[in-house]
Amino acid sequence: MSSMEERMELGVAAAPGSSSSGLGVGPVGGAMDAGPGSAGLAGIQEESGVRRDGAGSEPDPDAPPKKRVRLQEGEAGKLEERLYSVLCCTVCLDLPKASVYQCTNGHLMCTGCFIHLLADARLKEEQATCPNCRCEISKSLCCRNLAVEKAVSELPSDCSYCLKQFPRSSLERHQTEECQDRVTQCKYKRIGCPWQGPFHELSAHEAECSHPSKTGMELMGILDEMDQSHRRELQLYNGIFSLLCFEKIGFTEVQFRPYRTDDFITRLYYETPRFTVLNQTWVLKARINDSERNPNLSCKRTLSFQLILKSKVNSALECSFLLLKGPYDDVKIKPVIQHHVFSNDANETEYALLPISDSVECNKLLAAKNINLRLFIFQIQK
Repeated sequence: MSSMEERMELGVAAAPGSSSSGLGVGPVGGAMDAGPGSAGLAGIQEESGVRRDGAGSEPDPDAPPKKRVRLQEGEAGKLEERLYSVLCCTVCLDLPKASVYQCTNGHLMCTGCFIHLLADARLKEEQATCPNCRCEISKSLCCRNLAVEKAVSELPSDCSYCLKQFPRSSLERHQTEECQDRVTQCKYKRIGCPWQGPFHELSAHEAECSHPSKTGMELMGILDEMDQSHRRELQLYNGIFSLLCFEKIGFTEVQFRPYRTDDFITRLYYETPRFTVLNQTWVLKARINDSERNPNLSCKRTLSFQLILKSKVNSALECSFLLLKGPYDDVKIKPVIQHHVFSNDANETEYALLPISDSVECNKLLAAKNINLRLFIFQIQK
């Protein structure tokens, strides 16, 4: 009876369908072989376990080809992610949208971050360095990487409206001209329609828009607001044209050079060499963020300037003047006319903001070795 119980226990431990000889079990009442039979039992148990696992994970005979397709897609996705991590900017960790610069060791930087590093170094009176390898960087030491720029332009990117993927080189054209989900405005916006919506709903809205049926009195208020904005623009350009009719007009190219104050904590400022316009000697000065203590810690940056008369004058000299960008710079400056009456006691103007569009344009100026602008001075005759 005891031998039968042992055989039943061995039968439970064995895999289904295995023979008794493979387990080292002899005839009825015989004992289990203690030699190689135990190794055979372990091997068969391991093999049966593998079979059971395989049967549980792949019950469907069509599963292997699907698994192979899934691996290929996964590998492609990993390759794309690796390209993103390899080609991204080392500062902002984003793919560059325009020019790509590299340090002498090959680390990549987008234009915005590269200019920002140079501007920060100028403000802190330090040599700009690569954030990865700490080698020196400058506009003369770094060069553009055209291969990376072309590779980035071919990488796929999601449209922010329809969420479909397009090469980055054609994404902007798709989002501005082709995407049916892009945000657009009603053609009657000029007469006050505030509607905004996807492009594919534009025609339906314009067919039902109520603004074309408004009365003339209702439209007059809207047109008055538009006329005020146009009137301000015309006032600026009419002022410039009237200044060009003056008898005494002078202009020159000015070059702002960086200097440091003598304070314990030095501050960066700019000053031009003396120059002569309208038979008078002048100097221009500029400062960053109105001489803020640590402008390098601020994301918002501005430049303000003042015009100083260095010559002695016998009578008051009333002038209008404005600064424009130099002939070889790409900085965006909006013309603003300044006015001042110069005398021996009042030979300096108040600091006025340089009319640049944003902090990015200010960083462009700070990153340059010198700031080159064009100054116009108009003498007002009494």
